[in-house]
Amino acid sequence: MPENEENEEPYRKYGDPKKYDPSFKGPIQNRGCTDIVCCILFIIAVLGYIAVGILAWSQGDPRKAIYPTNSRGEFCGQAGSELEKKRLLFYFNIMKCASPMVLLSFQCPTTQMCVEKCPDKFMTLVKAYTNKKDFQYYKTFCKDNVTDNMGIPAILRDGLCPPMLIPSKSFTRRCFPSLGLKGGIITIGNSTTFDDGLGKTDRPAKDLVDGVKNATVVMEARQVVIKIFEDYTHSWYWILIGLVIAMLVSLLFIVLMRFLASVMIWFIIIAVILVIGYGIFHCYMEYADLKGEPGANVTLQELGFQTDFSVYLQVRQTWLAFMIILAIVEVIIILLLIFLRKRILIAIALIKEASRAIRHIMCSLFYPLFTFLLLAIVIAYWAVTAVFLSTSNEPIYKVMNESACPHSAETCDPANYSTSQIKKDCPDSECLFAFYGGETVYHKYLIGLQFYNVFLFFWCANFVTALGQMTLAGAFASYYWAAVKPDHIPSFPVFSSMGRSLRYHTGSLAFGSLILSIIQIIRVLLEYLEHRLEGAKNKCATFMFKCLKCCFWCLEKFIKFLNRNAYIMVAIYGKNFCASASAAFSLIMRNVIRVAVVDKVTDFLLFLGKLLIVGIVGVFAFFFFSGRVKAFENTAPNLHYYWVPILTVAIGSYLIAHGFFSVYAMCVDTLFLCFCEDLERNDGSAERPYYMSSTLREILWKDKTEDPQQQDEHGELKKPPADEKDEA
Repeated sequence: MPENEENEEPYRKYGDPKKYDPSFKGPIQNRGCTDIVCCILFIIAVLGYIAVGILAWSQGDPRKAIYPTNSRGEFCGQAGSELEKKRLLFYFNIMKCASPMVLLSFQCPTTQMCVEKCPDKFMTLVKAYTNKKDFQYYKTFCKDNVTDNMGIPAILRDGLCPPMLIPSKSFTRRCFPSLGLKGGIITIGNSTTFDDGLGKTDRPAKDLVDGVKNATVVMEARQVVIKIFEDYTHSWYWILIGLVIAMLVSLLFIVLMRFLASVMIWFIIIAVILVIGYGIFHCYMEYADLKGEPGANVTLQELGFQTDFSVYLQVRQTWLAFMIILAIVEVIIILLLIFLRKRILIAIALIKEASRAIRHIMCSLFYPLFTFLLLAIVIAYWAVTAVFLSTSNEPIYKVMNESACPHSAETCDPANYSTSQIKKDCPDSECLFAFYGGETVYHKYLIGLQFYNVFLFFWCANFVTALGQMTLAGAFASYYWAAVKPDHIPSFPVFSSMGRSLRYHTGSLAFGSLILSIIQIIRVLLEYLEHRLEGAKNKCATFMFKCLKCCFWCLEKFIKFLNRNAYIMVAIYGKNFCASASAAFSLIMRNVIRVAVVDKVTDFLLFLGKLLIVGIVGVFAFFFFSGRVKAFENTAPNLHYYWVPILTVAIGSYLIAHGFFSVYAMCVDTLFLCFCEDLERNDGSAERPYYMSSTLREILWKDKTEDPQQQDEHGELKKPPADEKDEA
């Protein structure tokens, strides 16, 4: 057996190399629809998704997640209502919030009213009743049907007014007593005692602590979400400005790479190294400055979990950990750059070749804006549907009582409660709003509808991403297989490729994105199940979940890689998804070394570019929203959590940078697969000339492999023949 045939033997299991086809001139124009069944399934699923959205919008009420709710289930501060100016929630007796019923019903068993402002002074009903001016002030915290002629016993019996008013401050739109410390003693309104109006005078201010604490804990999860929502409402326009800046910076990088690819790549590499180096230096300076500071030598284990993350920044061990992590990252990047220096030079040259392709297809630079718009629509639809689904429950009212009552905590109807049998049996009870729920068939299937909402979100988002990949792949493939560039490149290659993708391959796009979505939803379920089983502390179960999560993470990465290359083959040949995935996998395995050392190094360089853009925009957002720069103190919005817009801008910047750099990544991947096929189809002779440019041939031929197709009969690497078109 000849030596070259022996060398070819290991590659035959991945299919035979492509044969020369004189009729092949790039992406096939005459093609048929592929994966029709999956296309129909996707259309039905999207129609069902629209139906779920309509159902959620008809049943949901997002005001439940925005406004506080009084005892009658009305929203405080709702625009266009009688309570528009009454934005704050006032508790008649905050001490009742210390009752265990609070944790069961998620509502304090006391009357709650919407008020314009919180009380700012001590006052009891008995004392206020003797002064007309004080009583008029007092009535602003009473129910509407209180009159001057009613006696104090009748008012207290019917629960029309609170027995006392306590100086309070607004916190998350709720009036809580303004507690403080004076000489180590808890005070309220600078006083250590108060008169509760119920005959118990000189009660210590600490009696209010449990009620305030329980009320705060019960509302904490809801209020964190509300405060984050409020932060978004106050900073959304600044977030948009930050994202626009990220878009402009990304576009500037891409345009500069078109003309100065080599310079920009080296600039990105050096800038990332310098930024991480400065991070190490900054961490060291913070670590040194905290030396000798009281409490700075506490270990993180001793400190435990703190909700105020700024506490960790006062500990030396925190900065030491940051410094070590950044140093490890710095060393890894430098070592990779040293060991891959030759491959990096080849990857830079490949990016320069991609820049030439993009120069002839300039509209490809702006295609990510279209993808970003579609993804924004998908995300917005998912978020709005999720909010409406979560707020589509009905208000539930419960019986709240002070004395013994057989109907305690039963469901009641506030409309006719005053004449009901429950009120007769328990005269001092009230029918107060408890929570949102429901017992209808619709409410029982809410979890299933939310699951469907999440699954379709993954499917639609992956479909949009797949459409962008196939569109760009078809456009760049038409550039590569053009015999004379740019004369033989079709007009509007991006629009032509997108038209082919939607007309013929919607099913293939849906098929690939469905596989990926199933894996992603399984990962979500694993996270949910692991969270639910945390209390069990079963080491075996924990180990199994960790293994499953790791396996599905690896599987997701592999499927993304395979789908990406499958879409390239679909864009070129127009075959179904499975056939294209098989052809792409075989072609990659026949050139596996090139893929590992060239294609992936290119991805690494582009990833550094994304990190640099995120770092630039993220640092700007940090100094702006945190108020560290005096010039922005009066401009930056007043927020509960300044990290909310910073994280939003950072994540959004990465997605935007990823969208723009994905054009280069997709171009490199497409040119690389076309190059591998070109080597298999042609031999560089006059009858079978290469379609690759002389520059690309010189670049990738230097990346010599043990590919038997590139060896002559003596096992030596073949010389790349001259390309008459390029020489001309």
